[in-house]
Amino acid sequence: MNIADFISPERIVVPLAATEKKAAIEELVTVLAKNMGIKNPELVLASVLERESTRTTGVGHGLAIPHSKCPGVKSLSVAIGKPAEPIDFQSIDGLPVFLIVLLVSPPEQTGTHIQALAKVSRLMTVDAFRNKLKSASSAQEIYDSICKQEKLLDTAQV
Repeated sequence: MNIADFISPERIVVPLAATEKKAAIEELVTVLAKNMGIKNPELVLASVLERESTRTTGVGHGLAIPHSKCPGVKSLSVAIGKPAEPIDFQSIDGLPVFLIVLLVSPPEQTGTHIQALAKVSRLMTVDAFRNKLKSASSAQEIYDSICKQEKLLDTAQV
């Protein structure tokens, strides 16, 4: 699975207008609703916020992956946001996040959902890649960086 297959520059926001966690999630849900034809963004938002209330999705290294499985979503949907200033996400390492990757999928696509979470986490373990995203100033730059890093990982696994 490649995350690049599920995103486009139109689903990447640089910079996010939001300055706090809930607003950032709302902004990314709006991006999905606009670009993925999600009919009930309120349901998606409630689902993601409910999941977030059980345990933080600030996974460390400046990354948050708010996510949910939600009825009304037809397939894995991904939006990415880079806040103008890092946001407190109550991350497990205590550091604010500079990149937020929202993942939403239908309840019956558990395997795809878990694979996407794992792939994003694996990508972010690469220091040079993280630093590239941290310094990115456009949606296109983030998209291109993800595509390039996934190709490098795919080549290394062959």
